[in-house]
Amino acid sequence: MTKTRTLLAAISVSLLASTSAFAGDVRIMWYSDGVEGDVIQDLLNRFMKDNPDIHVTLDNVAYKVIQEQLPIQLEAGQGPDIARVTNIKELAQHWLDLRPLVADPKYWDDNFGDTLDWMRPDGSKAIPGFMTQLTLTGGFANKTLFEQAGVALPGDRASWDDWIAAAAEVAKSQQLPAAFAIDRSGHRISGPNVSYGANYIGSDGMPAKVDDGTKAFVTKLVDWTAKGLMLKDTWVSAAGSTYRAAADDFINAQIPFYYSGSWQVANLSTKIGDSFDWVATGSPCGTAGCSGVKGGAALVAIKYTKNPKDVAKVMDYLAREDIVKEFSERTLFLPAHKGVIEKGGLKWVSTDKNVGPALDKFVKAASETLPAADALPPWKWANAYYAALVTRVSQVMAGELTLDEAWGKIDQDIADKVAEAK
Repeated sequence: MTKTRTLLAAISVSLLASTSAFAGDVRIMWYSDGVEGDVIQDLLNRFMKDNPDIHVTLDNVAYKVIQEQLPIQLEAGQGPDIARVTNIKELAQHWLDLRPLVADPKYWDDNFGDTLDWMRPDGSKAIPGFMTQLTLTGGFANKTLFEQAGVALPGDRASWDDWIAAAAEVAKSQQLPAAFAIDRSGHRISGPNVSYGANYIGSDGMPAKVDDGTKAFVTKLVDWTAKGLMLKDTWVSAAGSTYRAAADDFINAQIPFYYSGSWQVANLSTKIGDSFDWVATGSPCGTAGCSGVKGGAALVAIKYTKNPKDVAKVMDYLAREDIVKEFSERTLFLPAHKGVIEKGGLKWVSTDKNVGPALDKFVKAASETLPAADALPPWKWANAYYAALVTRVSQVMAGELTLDEAWGKIDQDIADKVAEAK
């Protein structure tokens, strides 16, 4: 099996032309959700014009390649020089420490320090790279549907109960299939869980058993689904931990309220156009706060590179404040750069009147997340917890389990993952 995986890695590297062989060559493995591939290429062209001794090749690949082929390459000690990844923590042992190579490590600590732990081994002080964008879970409301129904949008500190009650009024008035939907994702319900006091992480850093905070929100979600307020198909039409977004239901004006995240802004803008007005709502409140969960994609240096000094120059350039600001404005991504966030004044490149206010709302909400939510992105067992949640909660919604049975199975699923890893 090991030999087969190594051979596959070698073939993958060859096919993707992702290993640098000559001084001055830097290859970046990149995936795109939207226009960011074009934007980064433009920025790199400028870099190469100013640094003619370094040639940067951008290998645009499918996200599946990043998720499935890159880890195999890395296991074989190969791969690109730089990669854009979302599986950041679990592959941390493969990232290059740029601290001794970048021009000013303090600049990196000052501006990216809040997220460096997301991408480095526990206890390390390495600088592996930076987040190309922050994502944050949060809600969206169809403003036009609320206006047509004569229902006021709940205010900034409105609770989950407030939002679902208001959305239910709209759904009834406008004869819609449901009041709201949340993406079929354990990650997506974790912000609401934390808002009701959930803490997934035990005092020893290992997964804690399902607590009262998680039970409080999940019980509400199951109840709303049973009453037809939550769009049931979003969760019961798939099995296991399979992800399913409800974006199309919101885009088609089938639900007045949708809980997903900031990465949907460009998608909603493109597909909704001028069909209706929509707004970002932030995260509704629970008993402990009004928190979403952060995440995102990181641009990391790979420690198997043959040209670490050139890689550091490229990374220093892409991490510059003015470059991060421009990249964020053109891609409609939330910046992860402290200086850019604090100075504000981001000029989002969009003619859609809904986009700027929505992104500004997410930027504001990013400063309001709770500590238990902020602890999740750098936590090794987060994905195991998310998978167990979505698998078992959807079974409850489908009538296959009771809630009491689900709590025990969630705990067991996570314990099994921990045992597997050991």
